[in-house]
Order: sequence, then C-alpha cells, then structure tokens
Amino acid sequence: MTAATTPTKGDARRTALLEALDLQLQESSLESITIADISRRAGVTRSAFYFYFENKAQATAALMEEMYDESMVAAGYLDGDGTPAARVEAMVRGLFGAWERHQHLFRAMLDARHTSAHVRELWDSDRQSFVPHLATVVEAAGGHDDPTALASVLLELNDRMLERLALGGPLTRDQLVDTVVSIWLRSIYGDPT
Repeated sequence: MTAATTPTKGDARRTALLEALDLQLQESSLESITIADISRRAGVTRSAFYFYFENKAQATAALMEEMYDESMVAAGYLDGDGTPAARVEAMVRGLFGAWERHQHLFRAMLDARHTSAHVRELWDSDRQSFVPHLATVVEAAGGHDDPTALASVLLELNDRMLERLALGGPLTRDQLVDTVVSIWLRSIYGDPT
C-alpha cells in the first residue's frame, strides 16, 4: 500500500463514527440518538465527532453516499439492453432495492432533510445530478417539449414513492413499484404496449 492509499488514524475514526451511527439508526430514530451514543459506540470522544461532522444530520448525509452509489447503478439500467419496459423496470426495482437495504438510513435522511438546510441542499443536489442523464433518455425517446422538466418530475415521483414506502401508506411495495414503472413508461415512451 502506498502512503496515498493507507488509511490514516483520522480516516479510521471517521469510519468508526459512521459505522456506529449506521448501527444506532438500525436500532432507533435519528432524533433519539445522541452524539454521545454515537461517539461511545465508535470508541471516540464527542469532540472527535465534531471534528468530522457539524451535527447528526450531516453525519447521516455522509452515510447516504453508499445509497447514492447504488442509485447511480440503478440509473445505469436505463442504458442497458432490452426493451424500454425492461430497462425502466430494472431501474425502478434497483432503486427500491437500494432503499430496502438502507431503509433505516433513508428514514433518518428524511428527518435530517427536514432539520438541516445543508442536508436538504445535499439531497436536492444528489437528485439533480440524475436529471441530465435522464433528460437525455427522455429526449432520445422523442415527443417531449421539455425533457429536463419531465426528468425532474419523474425523479420527484421516485422520491415521494420511496418516502411513502418509508413512512407507510395504503399501497404495498409491489403496487408502488408497478405504478411507478407504468408512470415512467407512459411519460417517456407513451403507451408502452
């Protein structure tokens, strides 16, 4: 290992804090967790926490990087092989699958988004980063006056459905997935049948 790839003591502390937060979030809500709980579980001081993160919300946002990466993989399904219906379904199922693997984190991020302007900006920026790629897909399908607007609205739909899944509601996961797939297909490709 070179010096550039060798983890530093600081990297190890930051990683320990994020792992401790992830474990805490699997057991309770972001609101009920304290900085002392996270620090104690990580085996570091509270001041070490504040060296890396301003608050719990920002630490939660740092944890979201893995889910963001998985969402990027899911978005890549739109460029894969197969019919538009198969690609859209693979993307939506990939996104919902990422949510299922990280639902405790997603719920915490919803809380963090409501309490921290910085986290809300990160959330919006992450979602916005998907717009250009999706707008290209929409434009290639043709028939849309404003591919960027449609891409933005479809991504907002995904956010809302994942939020609904996290908070509960009258529809099952499968109903949400099937309906989101249908809306995406009809919006981008017209009647998919």
